[in-house]
Amino acid sequence: MAKQVKLTAKTRSHLGRNAVNKLKQEEGVVPAVIYGAKQQPQNLQISKRDISNILGRVAGENVLVDLEIEENGGKSNRMALIQEVQHHPLGGEILHVDFHAVSMDETIQADIPIEPFGVPTGVKNYGGILEQSVRSLEIECLPKDLPDIITVDVSLLNIGDSIHVKDIRLPEGVEARDDAELTVFLVSAPTVEEEPAAAAAAPTAPEVIKEKKEETEEKK
Repeated sequence: MAKQVKLTAKTRSHLGRNAVNKLKQEEGVVPAVIYGAKQQPQNLQISKRDISNILGRVAGENVLVDLEIEENGGKSNRMALIQEVQHHPLGGEILHVDFHAVSMDETIQADIPIEPFGVPTGVKNYGGILEQSVRSLEIECLPKDLPDIITVDVSLLNIGDSIHVKDIRLPEGVEARDDAELTVFLVSAPTVEEEPAAAAAAPTAPEVIKEKKEETEEKK
């Protein structure tokens, strides 16, 4: 299941590009926004250290966050997914974070990475090639059932065998939204290099010349 973590945030009252740029320059602070779940977007600021630690601990892209938001001396909690993280193009520093609010009793949709495990029989014994045509699967589930990653056992695949979306065993409560017939993995036969083309036949011009020479001698 997707990692669920806690994160403290504060509301951000100063809006606009200048205010955001100024906030980015402050030591240890990252601007953020939370939207969705039929509520108005809310501008936030979070600790750069805290969000960096969270992103450094998770393997997948889907992180379920319990946001504790401080506002006007009070606190409120909102569940959200980390929707997008903007990084500096050179240093990789976190510049902005988008959170997508979710309701724990309403289904959500997400793209989950797919990874194979095991060595296919066709690869191990016959030199075949494992091909993966789909890198992520679009799924639908409740937030509590959101998987972090989907792993598929490919060890039984022989040459010509394939695994489609409909063949993937998903965790309980998770449904695939992609086409059931879509091929995800395929073991293809090893490629065989063709023999070099036979050398071209020797030119026949000399023989033709010889024949013409003999015809000339007969006429003499």
